[in-house]
Amino acid sequence: MNGDGTPSGRTAVIEALLFGTDEPLGVRQIVDIFGMPEEGKTPESVTPEEVLAAIEELNRQYEQAGRAVRIVRVAGGYQFATKPEFAPWLGRMLREKSRRKLSISALETLAVIAYKQPVTKPEIETIRGVNADYVLRTLLERSLVAIVGRASTPGRPLLYGTTREFLKHFGVNDIADLPKPREIDELMAEAEFEVEKRLLEELEAKRRQEEGGAESAPADDAGAETAP
Repeated sequence: MNGDGTPSGRTAVIEALLFGTDEPLGVRQIVDIFGMPEEGKTPESVTPEEVLAAIEELNRQYEQAGRAVRIVRVAGGYQFATKPEFAPWLGRMLREKSRRKLSISALETLAVIAYKQPVTKPEIETIRGVNADYVLRTLLERSLVAIVGRASTPGRPLLYGTTREFLKHFGVNDIADLPKPREIDELMAEAEFEVEKRLLEELEAKRRQEEGGAESAPADDAGAETAP
């Protein structure tokens, strides 16, 4: 620990990893991250015992400083969490957030989850082409999606699915009641046709207006020639 009470060295790295993760991080995962080769640098070696000791040290520092957060063990790993006495305040924050409209990114992510569930975060990110950490956290906070298990693929990533709150939010009785992809394509095609049709009408009106102006121009010129 540094003189100002902040963590140093490996402890600080472990703190950063746990702060940055969006799901519980296992001790073995932390050990593997330390041992990953990086160009120009020698991989570090850390033991599971050292990781656990660092987590205990961080929690001791948080307790001494009266911090609102702790590192807790959950789902076989470790993650930051707030102390129970702050739950009412977090509840107010979540209620305030729930009043906000869903962003385009959130709607896109919800669509992927609804039609592909159960689906992992890497699969969502592959389909959308962007990082899904923040959007998934928002959807979890609003109870529109939930963690429904773990995939059998290497690393056992979390699986996400929609919830009853999702059905209530969009006014459907069952996930099967959602529009089929083919129906969505047809609706989109109709919408695109309407846009194209409107653009063509505007262009035609503009063309007629220009032609009308061109036809009146000679008459104006003739009038100018006969003027005294």
